[in-house]
Amino acid sequence: MVDQADLVIICVSVGVALGVLIAYLIYVGIRCYKKRAHLSRSANEPSLTTIPIRTNGLETSIDFSASLTSSIATSRSPNPHKSSHSTWWSHQNKDGFASVSGILKYSYKEIQKATQNFTNTLGEGSFGTVYKAMMPTGEVVAVKMLGPNSKQGEKEFQTEVLLLGRLHHRNLVNLLGYCIDKGQFMLVYEFMSNGSLENLLYGEEKELSWDERLQIAVDISHGIEYLHEGAVPPVVHRDLKSANILLDHSMRAKVSDFGLSKEEVFDGRNSGLKGTYGYMDPAYISSSKFTVKSDIYSFGIIIFELITAIHPHQNLMEYIHLAAMDYDGVDGILDKQLVGKCNLEEVRQLAKIAHKCLHKSPRKRPSIGEVSQGILRIKQRRLMKEDTMSFASSNFSRSVSQIEEQQVELSKITTMNHREMG
Repeated sequence: MVDQADLVIICVSVGVALGVLIAYLIYVGIRCYKKRAHLSRSANEPSLTTIPIRTNGLETSIDFSASLTSSIATSRSPNPHKSSHSTWWSHQNKDGFASVSGILKYSYKEIQKATQNFTNTLGEGSFGTVYKAMMPTGEVVAVKMLGPNSKQGEKEFQTEVLLLGRLHHRNLVNLLGYCIDKGQFMLVYEFMSNGSLENLLYGEEKELSWDERLQIAVDISHGIEYLHEGAVPPVVHRDLKSANILLDHSMRAKVSDFGLSKEEVFDGRNSGLKGTYGYMDPAYISSSKFTVKSDIYSFGIIIFELITAIHPHQNLMEYIHLAAMDYDGVDGILDKQLVGKCNLEEVRQLAKIAHKCLHKSPRKRPSIGEVSQGILRIKQRRLMKEDTMSFASSNFSRSVSQIEEQQVELSKITTMNHREMG
């Protein structure tokens, strides 16, 4: 009996051990299978990692110079079955093909045809000539042909295109496509039908109301806020100015020319200052160090342009310094088109924000998030006042109508009494 009992115990123990071993082997097999499947999927997907290469200054001021080797290799893969995106575009779009970032690549001939042989000129930008183009789809776009002084190679240009293509915001002029052909580098952007803020402020075509100017300030702040705090890696504009603020058909402002390299290669001794005179941060001029607070300074100048319609090249800073001496000093430099047509308290509040942006110490300037919130509060206060006035007005109207109704009732009662007495 004892021997049989021992035999049963041994058999049960061996069975349990074998069961545990089999379960463990199954678990390990499943783990290995999942890991191989994951690695296989990762190998077939293109890498979309952004890499900041060069930082300048005290904060996250970057130039776009990341390697594009893996992405370009994927888009040029000889096996068409490895990239569903490139295969789809090769069948569906003969005018260009989608890169890994979804940005279309066009040939020189296609751009030449769309711009009517480069005769439909919109203007001259800081990087070259800008043309209006009609694409085969019927879409109107703006084509920026970079000048020969851009000092970029093909690889560096493609790198910037890849990174710029990932920056999308309603207050940025978004990149739609590019061209590298016949030694020319071109960028294709969405078309902004109302032109630049500079032309609207200093031209004679259109008057900007105070409401429009305040909304433009809000829009610009949101665009910069995305670049500084929403983009990965963060982007410093480096050349904010009224000429780089464009307006669409609804008069909504969008920031343009962001992310393009604006500084010569820094060699420790002779770094060329890049930007536009009148908008450049004095701290940057003295130190050659560009930070996000340099963009804040430039935005402060733009805000004062919105208030005064005085161009920085027309001694705007002298007027600003004079206005800063009194609380209502800005009233004296207010754009003549706005006199009697705006809320002076709102003008003073916006000027106060702009003064903070122009603080000589970059560290004491507000962040773009703080600037954005400050401008929004100006709009919110007005909306609250309008709601209060509307509520009071509706109450007054209701009271008047009630009195009128009571008078009508009294009149009816009086008439009825006269009839009864008659």
